[in-house]
Amino acid sequence: MKSWLRQHQYAFRVALLRLLTQPFSSLSNITVVALALCLPIISWAILVSAQPVVASIPLATEMTVYLKPELKEDQVQQLRSAIENNHSAQIEQLQFITKDQAATRLKKDPAWADALSALPHNPLPDSFVIRLAASPTQTATATQLASELKTLEGVDQIQLDTDWLNRLEALLNFGRLALLVLSLSVVIIVVATVFNTIRLQALNQRQEIAVARLVGATESFVRRPFLYVGAISGGLSCLLAIALARIAISPLAAALNRLALSYDTQVYLALPDAADLLFVSLLIMVITATAARWSVTRHSTF
Repeated sequence: MKSWLRQHQYAFRVALLRLLTQPFSSLSNITVVALALCLPIISWAILVSAQPVVASIPLATEMTVYLKPELKEDQVQQLRSAIENNHSAQIEQLQFITKDQAATRLKKDPAWADALSALPHNPLPDSFVIRLAASPTQTATATQLASELKTLEGVDQIQLDTDWLNRLEALLNFGRLALLVLSLSVVIIVVATVFNTIRLQALNQRQEIAVARLVGATESFVRRPFLYVGAISGGLSCLLAIALARIAISPLAAALNRLALSYDTQVYLALPDAADLLFVSLLIMVITATAARWSVTRHSTF
């Protein structure tokens, strides 16, 4: 066990020495990887910060039930009682709007006033405006309630304004998919960068590797420092990427918050949790170490 620890300590020191003896090359590679990692971190931060805002939006709080024009007053009252009694758990408030009230409201809008005045009679129907009770599954509840109300006698049409919510959810899903594609692309860039770096180091140290093998060094002993070079480079790149993302997020957060305030909401743009960043950093170190092992295995065989 002590021998194994000493070998890893030696490999770690050799890896640090190789990075320090070539500062410009090492810094260039670390910076390239960090810039590549910075993009998905910022995108991740935006998605994580946007989810609470989307969750706080009142989803489909109202629906309008348009009644058939031939309904009489007593039939309207019966329909109202049926809706309130059968769906009291889903409904917070139900308001009856007569066609005259609806016409009066529309006439206040200049875009509709002239058109309504030109008509010989009021074409608007009576309607119920239903405010749904708050629920985590409000969108699904609204859709189900609309389907049930459509089957009632006397109901003509139901207007449920959920299209924009569906578009918003689709946009978030697209953002998640784009983040996944971007992350995979960044992983490919990181692997290619580390692979090429280790390839050059292995080719430059061919004589040292050959001498080490002549004196009995195992393949694990020869390759281990290269693995540490990859892992250390990946870890330093992650730290630099997080720092760059933190710097970039500051002006983005201010601009995004000004935009959100114009919609009477607030967005707090911040980096993901430290635990998540630590997990991603460890994952990147494993990936870079694996890329280094792949490269040194291919280019140290001579």
